[in-house]
Amino acid sequence: MLYRYVFYPIFSPLPSLFCPSVKTDTENYDYVLAFIIFYHNRSGAVNKGENIFKAGGRETEKGKEIAKKEGKRRENFDKSGFAYYNVLAMWERKKSKELDMTARPLFGKIFLFSLPIMLTGILQLLYNASDIIVLGRFASDVSAGAVGSTGSLINLTVNLFLGLSVGSCTAAARWIGAKNEEMLDRVVHTAVCLSLIGGVIVGVFGVCCSKYLLLLMNVPADSVLPLSTLYLQIYFAGMPFNLLYNFGSSLCRARGDSKNPLLFLCAAGISNVGLNIFFVAVCKMDVAGVALGTVIAQMISSTLVIVHLVRLKGHCRLRLRSLRIHKDALGDILRIGLPAGVQGCIFSFSNVIIQSSINSFGEVAITANAESANIEGFVYTTMNAVSQACLTFTGQNYGAHIKKNIDTVLWNSLLIATMIGLALGMGVYLGGTFFLGIYTQSPEVIALGVERMSVICTTYCLCGIMEVLVGSMRGMGHSVLPMCMAIVGVCGLRVVYIYTFFAANRTLVNLYLSYPISWIVTILAHTVCLIIVRRKEFRKIDAAEAAKAAALQGQA
Repeated sequence: MLYRYVFYPIFSPLPSLFCPSVKTDTENYDYVLAFIIFYHNRSGAVNKGENIFKAGGRETEKGKEIAKKEGKRRENFDKSGFAYYNVLAMWERKKSKELDMTARPLFGKIFLFSLPIMLTGILQLLYNASDIIVLGRFASDVSAGAVGSTGSLINLTVNLFLGLSVGSCTAAARWIGAKNEEMLDRVVHTAVCLSLIGGVIVGVFGVCCSKYLLLLMNVPADSVLPLSTLYLQIYFAGMPFNLLYNFGSSLCRARGDSKNPLLFLCAAGISNVGLNIFFVAVCKMDVAGVALGTVIAQMISSTLVIVHLVRLKGHCRLRLRSLRIHKDALGDILRIGLPAGVQGCIFSFSNVIIQSSINSFGEVAITANAESANIEGFVYTTMNAVSQACLTFTGQNYGAHIKKNIDTVLWNSLLIATMIGLALGMGVYLGGTFFLGIYTQSPEVIALGVERMSVICTTYCLCGIMEVLVGSMRGMGHSVLPMCMAIVGVCGLRVVYIYTFFAANRTLVNLYLSYPISWIVTILAHTVCLIIVRRKEFRKIDAAEAAKAAALQGQA
């Protein structure tokens, strides 16, 4: 009431003063409120220059329509015109719940954007954690170890397509920043098709080849192999739902929405825990029960994210009738996503080699490694969330040609990842006995698990730094270079280490030392690569802006 009868009569004439095509009838509340916000904040964020304008001045349908009616280009607007469109963009972004990744300050935005991704990753880990915990409590340590030992193999077969989901996020974020709605639409529908095709391919491969892959990893044939094979076959049967959720959530994050994927995964995670307990404790289905519970949970999360994309208004809206593979969009996704996926596979391949070496120490070592690695995963996923935030923020600012923000995003992300890695890594190590006690009651398993944590958790911040450097390069459109560095610095170095230093001194601690050593070497390599990439891309941005300015002068 106060707005309609007090503020509206005062501010309703203002839009027509600067933009005559804007009507001032009683239905035009949004425009009037935009001016109220402008005058209230005229000494604040609105006056900081073009950043807010670039973040979405004409990205909405209303903004485009008004700009067209005015018949004026951005460069011919007077100061008041700039302010009007800036505020209109801010207001409509607020209504669509999109995050403006190009307007400062960025530190708080990066951290808050990372939080839901952290929680999402933690919930995904809880899928496997709940599997292991329920089996350890209601079945046996052998069953828990059988499921835990499959993690590196699952990652090896899935990471290629998960890398493509990273490519989808990067491409979508860049086109959002560049205000190219047509290419954004093509990326969205290509990404969803790609997830379905990839899910079927990985699923069929996993169901048919699980047993043979486990044999290559030296899994004990008598006790562990049958259980691991059964779990993997059921798990891979639900792979289309897994990839559909991951691609859908990456598109949500590209538009600045990291909360809804978290909510969808919460619903699926609660279902997963309940189903695990029911199938194992009540139905006595052992590893088949936890695999089935995980697949059903993935069906729930994938359905929710697809329904959300269909109902969206604005960026990344999905229209089921428009689903198809677009060659140009596929090229965009593959250029970033394929090297990212190959890099993920390389990481997983090196972990498979390490897991094969661990398997030679027997069932107790297998179980201890699986359970401690599962706990460490919670630390990794929080740091990886910062890397994903760095990638998304860098992608939007790169698309908007805001060089200063690209550097700011990198330094802020490095600081956040390092702080999180140190705090959580040391916390997990110091509380290792307690955390491992949740999984098992065996003193031998707990002792070996803490031994692993003493090496990996205390140096885990190095992995976070490495991931952020890669995220920055991918956000600027470079994925092949970090992939090559990962081949040499991670996979190659670890393989060489295993067949030299570990072969000379076969202890678990000596084996685990291959992790921090490979992280340090790869960080140094990525730093050099990032300097080269930054120089190259900043020159491209300068050239593009110079060409744009010259074209505008020619038109004038």
